[in-house]
Amino acid sequence: MVFTGIVQEKAKIIKINTSSNFSQIEIETSLNFVKDIKVGASVSVDGVCLTVTSIKENNLTFDIIVETLKVTTLSNLKVLDFVNLERAARLGDEIGGHIISGHVSGVVTISKIDKTTNNQIIFLNVKSELMKYIFPKGYVSLNGISLTIGEVNRKENTFSVYLIPETLRVTTMPNKVVGDSINLEIETQTKNMVDLINEIQGSK
Repeated sequence: MVFTGIVQEKAKIIKINTSSNFSQIEIETSLNFVKDIKVGASVSVDGVCLTVTSIKENNLTFDIIVETLKVTTLSNLKVLDFVNLERAARLGDEIGGHIISGHVSGVVTISKIDKTTNNQIIFLNVKSELMKYIFPKGYVSLNGISLTIGEVNRKENTFSVYLIPETLRVTTMPNKVVGDSINLEIETQTKNMVDLINEIQGSK
């Protein structure tokens, strides 16, 4: 399944059941979001591809396995938190952002937020092993949002993204503060190209 990085709505966590190495979350969505959705459908929840396990009116339930809890921010969710949602893309859908798999590459941390009249600039710290895939004007997914990279500082392992008013309106990003963790997915073509170049150089 693939997604486009265009968040369709932000929805509220209404129930969380946790056990050893396992979690189950229930999310209250709009009636429009759940229209024609079925058990087994794929949904991006804060950028993580999850499978619908049950549907009750406009509430969707998802199971989260241990590996997903380890490598994403979903283990930090609390009841009444809001998450970004996107249904899987269908054949013929417009790709407004870029192709996203819902397989998180790693977690980044907000280091600074600059608010201007019409935009919000967020600076993020990224692990050094992922920094090699970050380039100015490249694409990343942050909590399921397709965004263009702004400035890149390789010495400090940071990069920035610019959020326009529409992104702030339809996503959870306005609620984020310095220190918050965000799910990062590297754009696939960028990752493959960098890995191929490094492989070729390493073989010389």
